[in-house]
Amino acid sequence: MNRHEFHLKFGSKKPIILPVIHVLDHEQAYRNIVIAIEGGCPGVFLINHDFEKEKLIPIIKSIRAEFADYWIGINFLAVTGEFAFPILGALQSEGIRVDGYWADDACIDERRAENGQIDAKRIDTMRKESGWNGLYIGGTAFKKQREVDPTEYAYSARIASNHMDIVVTSGIATGHAADVEKIKTFRKSCGDTALAVASGITPENVAEYIDEVDLFMVATGINLDGDFYNIDPNKLKNLMSVINN
Repeated sequence: MNRHEFHLKFGSKKPIILPVIHVLDHEQAYRNIVIAIEGGCPGVFLINHDFEKEKLIPIIKSIRAEFADYWIGINFLAVTGEFAFPILGALQSEGIRVDGYWADDACIDERRAENGQIDAKRIDTMRKESGWNGLYIGGTAFKKQREVDPTEYAYSARIASNHMDIVVTSGIATGHAADVEKIKTFRKSCGDTALAVASGITPENVAEYIDEVDLFMVATGINLDGDFYNIDPNKLKNLMSVINN
């Protein structure tokens, strides 16, 4: 997906903020989505950080019933699109819309040629066969995955842009900001493909990335102090203020 199409989809030329909610149960997810909506965010991601993906599925269904028109993306922790897309396709066939899937690992392998991306191509095939029609956001040179040498960032980003709607990268770990030069390299090498960052973004540092990034997926940077699960409305307000100025 090119950058223009992405921003048109979300109705803003500015970078989009999608809070990441580490789900505990329906009630906790509901409360945080309300905060995100009131804070001006056009959508959220739900993640099963503390339990198996099967437990998240009924929460996806109950949350969609509460928020019929809101943009809701999903991350099944450590699950690639190969295994996620059939689940998302099945949900879609039941009338349960999932607007986006974020995979921590899009299986981009910079050690192989661009036409030799066996795993990424298999994921492409599974996505097509599933019938699911949401946005695919694929982790590339991403935290907790196989380490990628910085000299390979440009190649990784270029490959990734051929296999997903939005390329997402990160810092070295949850809560750690990505190196600005890494993001600049990704931006240049992704061409016109939309680019996201998914770690360490705060109201204090987001301005460093605004010119390069289309989507910020944010959790710890807007959560209550010492709380992994709940958004701080004031931090979210501050982050949105920086973006919108």
